[in-house]
This record gives sequence, C-alpha cells and structure tokens, in this order.
Amino acid sequence: PMDLLAVARYLAARLGIADERGASLVEYALLVGLIAIVCLVAIAFFGTSTSHRFSTVGSELGNTGP
Repeated sequence: PMDLLAVARYLAARLGIADERGASLVEYALLVGLIAIVCLVAIAFFGTSTSHRFSTVGSELGNTGP
C-alpha cells in the first residue's frame, strides 16, 4: 500500500517544489522581531515624556494639599 503523503513528498522533491514551511517561519520571526523593535523604540520615545508628565502631575497634586 502506497502512502499518499510519501508520494506527494517524492513528487515535490522530483519537481523541485520547495517546502515553504521554513520560509514562513523565517518571515514570522522577522515580523516578530520588527514588532519588538518598534515597541522598544516607542517605549523609549514616549517613556521619558510620559514619566515627566506623571512627575509633574504628582508634584502639583502634592502641592495642593488637603
């Protein structure tokens, strides 16, 4: 009995049809890496201004007193 999956693999290898699973994995890895870099840049860019704003608001709330 012939396994259809084995026949499909054999034909794909003989015809030069590349297995695209590895290429998809690389594309997803690059995409995840790019998203991580964008997140880090956004945190670095907005983090300092946001921290400064919170400090200013906290100082003003502390100065008003009860």
